[in-house]
Amino acid sequence: MSGRRPGLRWAWRTVAAVLPHPSLWIVALRQATRLAGPGWWRRPPFLPLPAPDYLRFRMETAYGGDGTQPPEPQDLVTYLRWCRRFPSG
Repeated sequence: MSGRRPGLRWAWRTVAAVLPHPSLWIVALRQATRLAGPGWWRRPPFLPLPAPDYLRFRMETAYGGDGTQPPEPQDLVTYLRWCRRFPSG
């Protein structure tokens, strides 16, 4: 990542990992908007993406290293299942 967002290939692999799990679609959208940087709708690419520094910090604390390697898409599915167990409030 090194100041960048994960690549397009990773994004497609992630979408492909979540698509077979319709019960996680709403959870994924909710988490995307919760983690998105403020005012994401005003800046290209106009997607609810987390701030690069925040994402790097989260990857470093979760996986170690320098936080520049994106997680495996299946890890996102596991995370979304974990999020689904908690109330949305």
